[in-house]
Amino acid sequence: MPYVLIQVTKEGVTTAQKQQLIRGATDLLVNVLDKDPATTFVVIDEVETDNWGVAGESVSVIRQKYLQSLDQ
Repeated sequence: MPYVLIQVTKEGVTTAQKQQLIRGATDLLVNVLDKDPATTFVVIDEVETDNWGVAGESVSVIRQKYLQSLDQ
């Protein structure tokens, strides 16, 4: 019973894209590990950009700095 957790930042991921992720992850487990798709679970967790960080800063701050650099 495979369980796949996909975490993405909460912004702009469409329902169609989520369906593609679910289908793709399921197909990968079927093709590589011969798993039964009926018992393969895929969960998409959307995380607020304030709650996702890299290099000591939240994604919100990083993106804000990036947008400011484009204005200069």
